[in-house]
Amino acid sequence: MHVKDVMVKEIITVGPTKKIRDAVELMNKNEIGCLVVTRKDKPVGIMTERDILKKIVCGGKNPEQTRVSEIMSKPLVVGRGDMDWLEAVKLMLDRNIKKLPILDGERLVGLLTLTDIARTRMLQALEIDTLTFGILSRHTQTPG
Repeated sequence: MHVKDVMVKEIITVGPTKKIRDAVELMNKNEIGCLVVTRKDKPVGIMTERDILKKIVCGGKNPEQTRVSEIMSKPLVVGRGDMDWLEAVKLMLDRNIKKLPILDGERLVGLLTLTDIARTRMLQALEIDTLTFGILSRHTQTPG
């Protein structure tokens, strides 16, 4: 299975000069845990809930005055849509990240999260269980 089969394709982005308060409102409105930071349509960083907690809440910074560029994680670790999903998971675990922006060249085309992978693997397991149960139940029925 490839990353492009699992990734979210509708990504919400934010500019680096946006104030944290506005970025958090955007995250809340869209019910998401991160924003990919772009400059001239090119990804330059990512701002996650963890960044907000560590650098704003615990760091004592004012969200009304602090800009996204001041707390975003960079350099940006990225993957490709044609990567095998296991390769992407290894990259995420090696870099201790939970969200991986996916690029096609320099263009942002998706976002892969560990949650997306877990959900997909769970659905695959359920499909296999359902298929197996269906096959087994047909073979164990006694003729009439």
